[in-house]
Amino acid sequence: MAFKADKLTKTYDTAGLKVPVSLGVIMDGNGRWAKKRLLPRSAGHRAGAENLKELCRNCGNYGVKYLTVYAFSTENWSRPEKEVSQLMKLFVEFFDKYDPELAEEGIRVRFTGDIDSLPEDLRRVCREGEERSKDRPKMQLIVAFNYGGRREITYAAQRLAEQVRRGEIDPSDITEDSLSANMYLPDVPDPELIIRPSGEMRLSNFLLWESAYSELWVSDTLWPDFGYEELTQAFRDYAKRDRRFGGLSAKDSDEGDKQS
Repeated sequence: MAFKADKLTKTYDTAGLKVPVSLGVIMDGNGRWAKKRLLPRSAGHRAGAENLKELCRNCGNYGVKYLTVYAFSTENWSRPEKEVSQLMKLFVEFFDKYDPELAEEGIRVRFTGDIDSLPEDLRRVCREGEERSKDRPKMQLIVAFNYGGRREITYAAQRLAEQVRRGEIDPSDITEDSLSANMYLPDVPDPELIIRPSGEMRLSNFLLWESAYSELWVSDTLWPDFGYEELTQAFRDYAKRDRRFGGLSAKDSDEGDKQS
């Protein structure tokens, strides 16, 4: 399956859509997808990895600039050892095998998470993937790997605490902005929209700090089957959302003025 396989069959017309600059996707449902087909869970994970290519292409063609995908959480280490081992091998294989296609699409690859705690072979894949793709201009694919939202917030707090210990800042200098600046990838904009396939209605420790005002969109479609149609519908529904960030909408504000 290549990026070009069905490029001509899709229309990336944004009329009636709202495309986020920064999008988050929780890639969920690989195991259930495999179970429904009487296949091993590893087959579901492989199908999910294949579908990541499709998502990258569709998002890039729609104009998304930052795509953050939840690939492996800090909690996933509790899964059976065999499954974790298969996931690690698939991770290495994906970036070794498909990087030329990502390059053709102009997709830069970055990683967020506790990368330093990974085995050396996985750290190597991350380092090399980031280095060889750093000049690609179209879209950034941020892979959340060995990632946990609570761990990221703890990491930022520890960095600030160390700055206080060294006397570089005072505790009263710590603000929301300074905490944001000490997250894993502070230059990546907060996601305007987070999509979760599989029907589960939770964030599962994904981008907890960054998602404070993200819109959420859930699909019953399992991740390996999540494609162009579902993504387009998500952007269509997102266009109808009224993002108020704790304030009033323009309509509510106008009605208040009329009543006063």
